[in-house]
Amino acid sequence: MEIEFREQGIPYIKENELNVFYKGIKMKKQFSADFVCYNSIILELKAVSQFTGKHESQVLNYLKATNFKVGLLINFGAPSLEHKRFINFWI
Repeated sequence: MEIEFREQGIPYIKENELNVFYKGIKMKKQFSADFVCYNSIILELKAVSQFTGKHESQVLNYLKATNFKVGLLINFGAPSLEHKRFINFWI
């Protein structure tokens, strides 16, 4: 992914530490997203046979905690590529 982002000119941060906020207060806990693109899109990569609720909850928690609007969950481990897009309606 990182190579493709560079070749396509997509701005990204790899393994970005994301601050967690609760009621506007920054918490000590941080999340580590696989990639953050355009300073606003969380990209979480997996290599599993299928997504589970845990994988989806991970992306949703990242969105809620960071107030980012969009998250993508991509699975390279299934017979064909799987992906899900999440929108943060809690903003």
